[in-house]
Amino acid sequence: MSVRGRPQPGPIYAIADAMALAPLPVAAAVAEMAAAGVRSIQIRAKRWTGRQWHEAVEASCRALEGSGADLWLDDRADLAALFGAAGVRGLHVGQSDLPPAAARRAIGNSLWIGQSTHNELQLIAADADPEVDLIAVGPVFPTTGKTRSEPSYRHGPSGPPLPPEPAIGLEFVGWARSRTAKPLLAIGGIDASRVGAVLAAGADAVVALGAACRGDVRTSCRRLAAAAAAFGEKRASNVESEGGACGSS
Repeated sequence: MSVRGRPQPGPIYAIADAMALAPLPVAAAVAEMAAAGVRSIQIRAKRWTGRQWHEAVEASCRALEGSGADLWLDDRADLAALFGAAGVRGLHVGQSDLPPAAARRAIGNSLWIGQSTHNELQLIAADADPEVDLIAVGPVFPTTGKTRSEPSYRHGPSGPPLPPEPAIGLEFVGWARSRTAKPLLAIGGIDASRVGAVLAAGADAVVALGAACRGDVRTSCRRLAAAAAAFGEKRASNVESEGGACGSS
């Protein structure tokens, strides 16, 4: 039985990527993101040792105490389970990571599971999977911020990562919104100038990696949050205008 409820990601979901943030410690960046008003933050580090992961998650949990922000971990079901009582709220998995059902056995029923999807079949499968609480689609626009995690077997299992998935575009975001009632994230090449268009297409939240981690983290995240707030105000104004027009007709 689920005791985790439904994720409420908020309009901005920031990825604290260790490589993109270096030399800034991830825990410090997580604190800056939360201070900027971001309510969903994911830690991502493809090259960390287990000890580095453990220390950063522990420090990030402390940094987020009382902030109201939800901490997600990329791929590390073991650490999500370990720190579930300390502040970690969710685990995010890709298509080549642990299957959601296996991840659920590792983390229990109190934590959320998010899953990345890149095409129609993956989206449909994630929507039908009872263990998946949140679905990410992307990349919406071309990006260099994330590479595919599965190895390139042309160079052996330890070869370089494959390039990012091809861009899916805003139309796919709209299709995905029509296909699932689960919280929907959109990722890939999204900066403050594109936040409104992505939310208008149907995403519940915009995922930001480069746009959140480049430069001053708090300033960057505030810029993203301001763009989301501006979209929300415009949408509310449009709804009021439509309501007034209907009332006067």
